[in-house]
Amino acid sequence: TKHLDLGGRVFLHDYDWRKDSDFRVLDLIMTAPMVVASWINLQYYGSAVNNRAFGSGNKTLHNVVGALGVLEGNGGDVRTGLPWQSVHDGRALVHEPLRLNVFIAAPLDQLNRVISAHESVRQLVENKWIHLFAIEDDGAIHRYWGGLCWASAEVALR
Repeated sequence: TKHLDLGGRVFLHDYDWRKDSDFRVLDLIMTAPMVVASWINLQYYGSAVNNRAFGSGNKTLHNVVGALGVLEGNGGDVRTGLPWQSVHDGRALVHEPLRLNVFIAAPLDQLNRVISAHESVRQLVENKWIHLFAIEDDGAIHRYWGGLCWASAEVALR
């Protein structure tokens, strides 16, 4: 990725599964930064696709309610999402609402082990909140299909 222009749209970890003999680092990556990245992505996604339901409306009208969220104006429901101004510049969306795509170079059996062992990870991938891809040593890419099954990305993207 050193010479690629990824447009500021990626979060990278340097990970080599061959140096991770007990796969603890893989567990850590999939249960911490991957989950946090999904929270951030889904916050922007929801606030962009339906700010009324998942965002917090107009920032200029916000009144903070404790540590819970904001009210828009002097009443209404407590809102917890991002303000409209965080996802829209007045003319167009500034955040393209896409589900997070996670690519990990690791053996499929170890990815399945992490999915099986951690409910939060399993819910993210089984319910399609994120798209998980595995990169094999030969460059082949597989997409997580659900139920601990994978399909080649060529087939999965059709």
